[in-house]
Amino acid sequence: MTADLVQASWTRIDAWLREHAPRTFATLRPPAGDAEIAAAQEQLGVTFPPDLVASLLRHNGALEGPEAFQFDSGDRPLGLSGILGDTRFMRGIDQGADGETEGYWLHDYVKFGSYDVTSDGLLVDCCTGRDSFGAVGRFFDETGTRFGEADSLGEYLAEEADQLERGQDAGIVTFNGRLFREAPLPARPKYSADELLPAPDEPLPELDLSYSPSDLLHMSYLDGHEELGALIATLPYERVVEAAQKQLRRLAVETGLNHYPEVEAALNAWERGEAPPRPDQTDPLALRLRAVLAQADTSRDRTLRWAAEKIALGIWGSPYRSVYESAEIRNHFTLDWRADLHADLGNPPLPPIPDDRFWGALSNPAIDSSWYAAQYAPDRN
Repeated sequence: MTADLVQASWTRIDAWLREHAPRTFATLRPPAGDAEIAAAQEQLGVTFPPDLVASLLRHNGALEGPEAFQFDSGDRPLGLSGILGDTRFMRGIDQGADGETEGYWLHDYVKFGSYDVTSDGLLVDCCTGRDSFGAVGRFFDETGTRFGEADSLGEYLAEEADQLERGQDAGIVTFNGRLFREAPLPARPKYSADELLPAPDEPLPELDLSYSPSDLLHMSYLDGHEELGALIATLPYERVVEAAQKQLRRLAVETGLNHYPEVEAALNAWERGEAPPRPDQTDPLALRLRAVLAQADTSRDRTLRWAAEKIALGIWGSPYRSVYESAEIRNHFTLDWRADLHADLGNPPLPPIPDDRFWGALSNPAIDSSWYAAQYAPDRN
């Protein structure tokens, strides 16, 4: 029975999360009761497939928030209240003069997973008279419903458990007790570093040299890095500079840009605390990076282009922006970029995931959080 597969799969998922991602595991809610499940079916006028009942008897969904357990689709398991609310919302969408269509939403579809920021999410077919009864599909607000996720919720959960147990081979990453899912790392092309330095008058793409160490970084960039962003915002400036240097060094090694003598010399000088020369398009480092931009454009390698731009940003720009952007691009090279960033910041205790009030109370002249400061100024009185 696939209901047994549901229980076995949740046992595997729970065990893995409890060991590797306890904060994510803590967001899974206790079981729903039989009476609650029966009442939900009556209110929706459908019969839940046995797999959905079995799953709800294990976990009545997951709590909302950035630490929430999500399926591989990015959808959070809904509890009964969420199932009722989201399914009723979907039923209320006007599908036009032709009424309900199988490719968009039928009355007997029940949504059990939510993407939260849109109406997208996982659903199960509760049409008892159809061969597809119990099949798992996904709704996209722009295109409608598509089946093919799994023939049953039991099969879907078994694949979820398989992915967790495969670990990084399946893009599974844990950090600070939380589960993250990353896209597979693409194969990277190899480039030679033997090219001669271009002549100053050679036609090459322009390099953005408008950076300044005093540039303000808007807090929205750091907010996306959650607790790591809060850490960057509150650490001493000198620690952020050291982290920016280490992150840029990692990026140069991962892209092979460190093999260019101009890049290596600039990184060494920055790490020694020497002030960089005033940026100029014909400076040896700028010429080298412009040549890399040309190479990246020819090979349509956006990641290499971004890396060259980040070298310029690191040498001539704000360390706050540099450490953020180096970490951002390094997720194309390693699944462990969060742990690397934490290590480069000195492995201090991590703060809670920041909320709006955190940014409103922040006092860091290098970071622009003025909008939040204005919004939450009364909270400080």
